[in-house]
Amino acid sequence: MSSPAVENVRRIGRTVLPVRDQDAAIAFYTGVLGMELRADVPFGPEEAPQRWVEVAPPGGEATIALGRPPVPSDEFSPASGVCVVLDSADFRADHAALQAAGVDLDPVMEGAQGAPTMVFLRDPDGNALLLVDAAERA
Repeated sequence: MSSPAVENVRRIGRTVLPVRDQDAAIAFYTGVLGMELRADVPFGPEEAPQRWVEVAPPGGEATIALGRPPVPSDEFSPASGVCVVLDSADFRADHAALQAAGVDLDPVMEGAQGAPTMVFLRDPDGNALLLVDAAERA
């Protein structure tokens, strides 16, 4: 087997769960499950604003991102929008390596207002992964 293209991913940072209503999800995860709200920041273009929301158990390292599914609401299912988030210590190097390897990548979303720089990619089966610049999260 050849050496890996990406060399800077050292941990799974978070898992994204699709939710219809981010405020209701925050209330459930913090009020019912006792998790901490770690992030609630706007990102994306002004014409289609989004929110990056993360919760975690008190003192926990990995988080759950509560995101809007990338499908119309009438097509929503619990599996639509689920992805694993990979934290990269050198986002630019790993992104370039993924491009060179011919990986199916979306355009990079530059971090703004507290959200880190990130890019969606897909494995050969179409499963979504999200590579995140861990240096911007520190």
